[in-house]
Amino acid sequence: MTQTPQADGLARAFVEHRERLLRFLLARGAGDAAEDLLHEVWVRINTAATGPISAPLPYLFRVADLLMIDRYRSERQAALRNRNWSEATGGDDPGVSDAPSAERKLIAEQYLREVRQVLDSLGERTSAIFRRHRIDGIPQRAVAEEMGVSLSTVESDLRRAYSALAELKERIDEA
Repeated sequence: MTQTPQADGLARAFVEHRERLLRFLLARGAGDAAEDLLHEVWVRINTAATGPISAPLPYLFRVADLLMIDRYRSERQAALRNRNWSEATGGDDPGVSDAPSAERKLIAEQYLREVRQVLDSLGERTSAIFRRHRIDGIPQRAVAEEMGVSLSTVESDLRRAYSALAELKERIDEA
Protein backbone atom coordinates (compact mmCIF):
# COMPACT_ATOMS: atom_id res chain seq x y z
CA MET A 1 0.00 0.00 0.00
CA THR A 2 1.48 3.30 -1.08
CA GLN A 3 1.13 6.12 1.41
CA THR A 4 0.32 9.68 0.54
CA PRO A 5 2.79 12.39 1.59
CA GLN A 6 0.34 13.35 4.38
CA ALA A 7 0.30 9.76 5.65
CA ASP A 8 4.11 9.68 5.49
CA GLY A 9 4.22 12.82 7.64
CA LEU A 10 1.74 11.36 10.12
CA ALA A 11 3.65 8.08 10.23
CA ARG A 12 6.90 9.95 10.96
CA ALA A 13 5.17 11.99 13.67
CA PHE A 14 3.66 8.81 15.11
CA VAL A 15 7.03 7.02 15.28
CA GLU A 16 8.73 10.10 16.69
CA HIS A 17 6.08 10.69 19.40
CA ARG A 18 5.00 7.13 20.07
CA GLU A 19 6.01 7.20 23.74
CA ARG A 20 4.16 10.50 24.32
CA LEU A 21 1.03 9.04 22.73
CA LEU A 22 1.36 5.95 24.87
CA ARG A 23 1.71 8.05 28.06
CA PHE A 24 -1.31 10.09 26.94
CA LEU A 25 -3.42 6.94 26.57
CA LEU A 26 -2.24 5.59 29.91
CA ALA A 27 -3.04 8.90 31.61
CA ARG A 28 -6.53 8.78 30.09
CA GLY A 29 -7.15 5.38 31.70
CA ALA A 30 -6.41 2.98 28.85
CA GLY A 31 -4.54 0.62 31.18
CA ASP A 32 -3.66 -2.69 29.53
CA ALA A 33 -5.44 -1.60 26.34
CA ALA A 34 -3.02 1.31 25.74
CA GLU A 35 -0.81 -0.62 23.32
CA ASP A 36 -3.86 -1.90 21.43
CA LEU A 37 -5.23 1.63 21.16
CA LEU A 38 -1.86 2.90 19.99
CA HIS A 39 -1.88 0.24 17.29
CA GLU A 40 -5.39 1.37 16.32
CA VAL A 41 -4.07 4.92 15.96
CA TRP A 42 -1.37 3.58 13.65
CA VAL A 43 -3.93 1.66 11.57
CA ARG A 44 -6.18 4.71 11.28
CA ILE A 45 -3.47 7.07 10.14
CA ASN A 46 -2.27 4.59 7.57
CA THR A 47 -5.70 3.77 6.15
CA ALA A 48 -7.59 7.05 6.42
CA ALA A 49 -7.70 9.39 3.47
CA THR A 50 -6.63 12.72 4.90
CA GLY A 51 -5.83 16.06 3.41
CA PRO A 52 -2.81 18.12 4.34
CA ILE A 53 -2.29 18.21 8.11
CA SER A 54 -0.41 21.24 9.33
CA ALA A 55 -0.07 19.99 12.92
CA PRO A 56 0.45 16.20 12.90
CA LEU A 57 1.06 15.78 16.65
CA PRO A 58 -2.22 17.43 17.77
CA TYR A 59 -3.96 15.40 15.05
CA LEU A 60 -2.50 12.16 16.48
CA PHE A 61 -3.56 13.13 20.00
CA ARG A 62 -7.06 13.85 18.70
CA VAL A 63 -7.25 10.42 17.01
CA ALA A 64 -6.06 8.77 20.24
CA ASP A 65 -8.59 10.80 22.25
CA LEU A 66 -11.46 9.78 19.94
CA LEU A 67 -10.44 6.13 20.25
CA MET A 68 -10.49 6.46 24.05
CA ILE A 69 -13.99 7.95 23.88
CA ASP A 70 -15.14 5.08 21.65
CA ARG A 71 -13.60 2.58 24.07
CA TYR A 72 -15.29 4.22 27.06
CA ARG A 73 -18.69 4.22 25.35
CA SER A 74 -18.30 0.60 24.31
CA GLU A 75 -17.39 -0.50 27.85
CA ARG A 76 -20.26 1.51 29.32
CA GLN A 77 -22.73 -0.07 26.89
CA ALA A 78 -21.41 -3.55 27.68
CA ALA A 79 -21.78 -2.94 31.43
CA LEU A 80 -25.31 -1.61 30.93
CA ARG A 81 -26.20 -4.60 28.76
CA ASN A 82 -24.84 -7.00 31.42
CA ARG A 83 -26.72 -5.22 34.22
CA ASN A 84 -29.97 -5.27 32.21
CA TRP A 85 -29.48 -8.96 31.48
CA SER A 86 -28.88 -9.72 35.17
CA GLU A 87 -31.96 -7.77 36.20
CA ALA A 88 -34.07 -9.48 33.54
CA THR A 89 -32.94 -12.95 34.60
CA GLY A 90 -33.07 -12.17 38.31
CA GLY A 91 -29.44 -12.96 38.97
CA ASP A 92 -27.38 -11.27 41.66
CA ASP A 93 -24.15 -11.80 39.77
CA PRO A 94 -23.75 -10.10 36.40
CA GLY A 95 -24.32 -12.59 33.64
CA VAL A 96 -25.34 -15.39 35.99
CA SER A 97 -28.95 -16.51 36.11
CA ASP A 98 -30.67 -17.59 39.31
CA ALA A 99 -32.94 -19.86 37.27
CA PRO A 100 -32.50 -23.54 38.14
CA SER A 101 -30.61 -25.72 35.70
CA ALA A 102 -32.40 -28.23 33.50
CA GLU A 103 -31.10 -31.03 35.71
CA ARG A 104 -32.51 -29.40 38.88
CA LYS A 105 -35.87 -28.94 37.14
CA LEU A 106 -36.00 -32.63 36.20
CA ILE A 107 -35.11 -33.68 39.74
CA ALA A 108 -37.79 -31.37 41.19
CA GLU A 109 -40.39 -32.78 38.78
CA GLN A 110 -39.45 -36.31 39.88
CA TYR A 111 -39.77 -35.36 43.58
CA LEU A 112 -43.15 -33.75 42.87
CA ARG A 113 -44.40 -36.95 41.20
CA GLU A 114 -43.26 -38.95 44.23
CA VAL A 115 -44.97 -36.56 46.66
CA ARG A 116 -48.21 -36.79 44.68
CA GLN A 117 -48.00 -40.59 44.66
CA VAL A 118 -47.48 -40.68 48.43
CA LEU A 119 -50.38 -38.30 49.06
CA ASP A 120 -52.66 -40.19 46.66
CA SER A 121 -51.77 -43.48 48.39
CA LEU A 122 -53.13 -42.08 51.68
CA GLY A 123 -56.64 -41.84 50.30
CA GLU A 124 -58.73 -39.12 48.78
CA ARG A 125 -59.81 -37.46 52.04
CA THR A 126 -56.34 -37.33 53.60
CA SER A 127 -54.83 -36.02 50.36
CA ALA A 128 -57.56 -33.37 50.01
CA ILE A 129 -57.20 -32.25 53.66
CA PHE A 130 -53.42 -31.93 53.26
CA ARG A 131 -53.72 -29.92 50.04
CA ARG A 132 -56.42 -27.59 51.39
CA HIS A 133 -54.50 -26.89 54.58
CA ARG A 134 -50.84 -26.85 53.46
CA ILE A 135 -51.12 -25.71 49.84
CA ASP A 136 -54.25 -23.56 49.87
CA GLY A 137 -53.55 -22.19 53.36
CA ILE A 138 -57.03 -22.93 54.75
CA PRO A 139 -57.12 -23.20 58.59
CA GLN A 140 -57.72 -26.69 59.99
CA ARG A 141 -61.10 -25.77 61.51
CA ALA A 142 -62.33 -24.41 58.15
CA VAL A 143 -61.09 -27.55 56.38
CA ALA A 144 -62.97 -29.69 58.92
CA GLU A 145 -66.20 -27.75 58.29
CA GLU A 146 -65.69 -27.84 54.52
CA MET A 147 -65.05 -31.61 54.50
CA GLY A 148 -67.77 -32.39 57.04
CA VAL A 149 -65.38 -34.07 59.49
CA SER A 150 -64.22 -33.28 63.01
CA LEU A 151 -61.18 -31.15 63.78
CA SER A 152 -59.47 -34.21 65.32
CA THR A 153 -59.97 -36.12 62.05
CA VAL A 154 -58.28 -33.28 60.14
CA GLU A 155 -55.41 -33.30 62.65
CA SER A 156 -55.10 -37.08 62.40
CA ASP A 157 -55.09 -37.02 58.58
CA LEU A 158 -52.47 -34.26 58.57
CA ARG A 159 -50.25 -36.32 60.92
CA ARG A 160 -50.54 -39.30 58.54
CA ALA A 161 -49.62 -37.09 55.57
CA TYR A 162 -46.68 -35.51 57.42
CA SER A 163 -45.42 -38.91 58.51
CA ALA A 164 -45.62 -40.33 54.97
CA LEU A 165 -43.86 -37.29 53.52
CA ALA A 166 -41.14 -37.50 56.19
CA GLU A 167 -40.53 -41.14 55.20
CA LEU A 168 -40.33 -40.11 51.55
CA LYS A 169 -37.81 -37.40 52.43
CA GLU A 170 -35.66 -39.94 54.28
CA ARG A 171 -35.71 -42.27 51.25
CA ILE A 172 -34.77 -39.42 48.94
CA ASP A 173 -31.97 -38.26 51.25
CA GLU A 174 -30.54 -41.78 51.39
CA ALA A 175 -30.46 -42.11 47.62
